Amino acid sequence: MKVKPFRALRPVRDKVHLVATRPFYAYKKNVLKAKMQSNPFSFLHIINPDFDILEEEASALSRSDKYQLVHQQYQNFIEDGVLVRDVAPSMYIYKQSHLGNEYIGVIAATSVEDYNHNKVMKHEATLTSREEMFTDYLDTVGYNAEPVLLSHSPSSELDAIFEKITTQRPEYEFTTTDYIKHEIWLSSQEECDQLIGIFSRIGVSYIADGHHRCASSAALNQKRTKEDRSSNNDGFFLSYLIDETKLKVYEYNRLVRIKDLAIHADLLERLKVNFEVEELSDIRKPLIEHEIVMLYNDNPYSLICKKNIIHADHPIKSLDAEILTEYVLHPILNISDLKTDKNIGFISGTESIDKLKKKMNKGSYNLAFLLFPVTIDQVKKVADNQMIMPPKSTWIEPKMRSGLTVYCLNE
Repeated sequence: MKVKPFRALRPVRDKVHLVATRPFYAYKKNVLKAKMQSNPFSFLHIINPDFDILEEEASALSRSDKYQLVHQQYQNFIEDGVLVRDVAPSMYIYKQSHLGNEYIGVIAATSVEDYNHNKVMKHEATLTSREEMFTDYLDTVGYNAEPVLLSHSPSSELDAIFEKITTQRPEYEFTTTDYIKHEIWLSSQEECDQLIGIFSRIGVSYIADGHHRCASSAALNQKRTKEDRSSNNDGFFLSYLIDETKLKVYEYNRLVRIKDLAIHADLLERLKVNFEVEELSDIRKPLIEHEIVMLYNDNPYSLICKKNIIHADHPIKSLDAEILTEYVLHPILNISDLKTDKNIGFISGTESIDKLKKKMNKGSYNLAFLLFPVTIDQVKKVADNQMIMPPKSTWIEPKMRSGLTVYCLNE
C-alpha cells in the first residue's frame, strides 16, 4: 500500500476546537443554524457557504455557483490566517478518546492507483451521479477536508511508533461537545519514512467509511490526467489509516411503518415459517448472531433464524441484515427497496433503546428490528469476494472531523 506525507492546511492552535466539525448533514437544521451563528471559525462556513445568503437567492444558485462559494470561503479562511499551511510534509498521528474507547491511526495521503488496483478494497456500491457530483466538487474547491477511513491488519511496528510519538506533547488536544477528546501529533521525516515502509508491507486496506470520496478522487485524477493539468497531489486522497482491531463496528437497526392493515393479521404466524419466535419480557439487543429482536406494538420478540435460511459460507446471505431483508422485509412487509422506500428508517446501534422508541413514535413506525453487529472479518470477506454489503449494514467508529488536516489538491 502506497502512502505519502503531505503539507496540511491546519487550523492555528488557538482556534482548532472552533474550526473542526462534523459534516453539515450530521446536524439537525436548528443545531446547524445555531452553530454557524455562534461560531465564525467553524469549517461549516466553508462547506455550507450559502448559510448567510437569503433563502430565495440560495435556492437559485447552481451547483457550480455553490462550489465556487465553497472555494472562496476556503480562500478566505487561509487569507484570514485561520488555516495555515505546514512548511514541511508530515503524517499526522490522530487519536480519539470517548467513553473508554480509544482510536489511534495515521492521517496520510493514500494512492489512487491502490484504489484502482484493489489494494484499497470496497464493500459498498457507489452511485454514478454522486461520483460525478463529488468529482466536480473536488475539481472546483481544490481540497479534501474529511479523511476516508481505511482499516488495515494489525502492526506491532505501527504500535511502537504510536507509543513513542504519543509520549510527546500533542500539537492539538481538545474536547468537543459530544465528549470526544481529539489529539494530533506531527511525525518527523524519519518517522514518515518508517511509516511509508510499514504501510508498504501491510499491502492492503479496506474502506470503512468514504466510498464515494475514494471514487471521486480516482475520477478526478483520471479527468485531470486527460486534461494534462494534474498537480502533485492529484494521484492521492486524504485518508485515516487505522488498525482494524481498533475500530468499533456497530449494527444499523431497522424501523418499519406498516400501512397495510392486512399485514398485521398473520404477521407472527408468517414469521414462524423461518424463525423461532419467542415473546420477551423486555426489549433488549440480540445476544448472538442470527438472533433478531423485534419490537412490535410495544411487545418485544426474539426471532432466531432457522438453519435452512442461514447460508453460512456465503459472504452476503449469511448476514443478518440480508436475512431480514430476504425473509421478512421483502416478502412479508412489502419493503421493495431499502434505499428508497419511505416506510423504512434506520438508527445506529450506538443509540439507546429509549432513543429508538422515541424515533419510532416520532415517525409512526409500527416495527423495529434490532440486529447483531457484523464483524470486521465479515466486512472483509464481502470485499475480498468483490461483493456489496446490504444497505445500512454497519455504523463504524471513529467518525472523522472536517477541517483538522486539509489536503490541498492543487499543490
